[in-house]
Amino acid sequence: MAEKEVWITGVGLLSSLGEGLDAHWQALGEKRVNADEKRLAPYVIHPIAPVSFDAQIPKKGDQRQMEMWQRIGTYAAGLALDSAGVKGNQEILSRMDMIIAAGGGERDLNVDLAIMNADAQGKLPPALLNEKLMNELRPTLFLAQLSNLLAGNIAIVHGVCGTSRTFMGEEASSIDAARIAVARIGAGQSDIALVGAAHNGDRGDLLMLYSFGDFALKDQYASVWARRNHPGFAIGSAGAFLVMESREHAEARGAKPYAKLTKVVADLAKRKEPGAVMKSLQAMWPQLGVNDNAMLITGATGAEPATGEEREFLGQHPGLAVRATGTTFGHTMEAQFPLGLALAALSISRGALYPANDPTGLEVEKTEAPTQIVVLGVGHWQGEGMALVEAVS
Repeated sequence: MAEKEVWITGVGLLSSLGEGLDAHWQALGEKRVNADEKRLAPYVIHPIAPVSFDAQIPKKGDQRQMEMWQRIGTYAAGLALDSAGVKGNQEILSRMDMIIAAGGGERDLNVDLAIMNADAQGKLPPALLNEKLMNELRPTLFLAQLSNLLAGNIAIVHGVCGTSRTFMGEEASSIDAARIAVARIGAGQSDIALVGAAHNGDRGDLLMLYSFGDFALKDQYASVWARRNHPGFAIGSAGAFLVMESREHAEARGAKPYAKLTKVVADLAKRKEPGAVMKSLQAMWPQLGVNDNAMLITGATGAEPATGEEREFLGQHPGLAVRATGTTFGHTMEAQFPLGLALAALSISRGALYPANDPTGLEVEKTEAPTQIVVLGVGHWQGEGMALVEAVS
């Protein structure tokens, strides 16, 4: 049986640039970047743009029990459902699948600091530790919020009640989320799915982890391709969700596609071997069936050596018009790949690739309307993937 065509019929975006597709398209056209070098200095972050969460999460009680990453994700999911024209459609939502990529959730730093200070002062007997954990953390916290709470909150707030899967594993998790969604819809196991991720970069606990690994960008913002001598990623904040469905299902309800998601491939290179990323990308590229006029949106992080090998791979395809989302949005971990998919679908639907924002000259302008856009993801320390987003014929 032939695989079913997978259409992207809804796109929801919330990021450091703002909310919604029009706001993002305008900001990209103006080459706007919202980077903050001071709040968590010496590290550079991209904080979420000001937003009233009431628009997609009307109950204050729901908002209160979510940390920021969940609010961002639940809000972006609502935007995607609105975009697809299924918001509030209980018949469709009751069988819509969810495939979400999520990290470990946010910690309550005030509780952490109180415990550590008490311990340093010799005032932390075992009974007090248990008491603080039981009384000072909200019920949805167990040291850190559970990853699958994002899917749970989307189900509660928006009524998406089909099957639910939450993948963990930083950048690789969202590549697999998209890959499995395409496989399920293509095989007829699912008619319609909500796929995406959310990330809050305005977190000191995350910066501590990534700075220990020497991954975080310090001191001064620069575009991704201009970080060769000053590597690292600026942690970004974004919610990126897509509604994917079979062509037949979309046509039956009169939905118009932004684009079709033709193929997603994933790999896990043995990064300890020199050139492993290059070999991985070279092996995946022929599987997509890309033509000479393709364009490419990459989630390149700016961390080395991964970005250096990716840059070398792109050098083997000099005709490609490349755009790095990390320059504009920062690195949004689990959300980086769905962010690339969203921008690819948006560009195809608007009939243009948004302008380059790169002083090094690696990114070039291309005026013709895109018909194929490759979305590329190379994790900062593991996980590689590619997707082909195409215009619907």
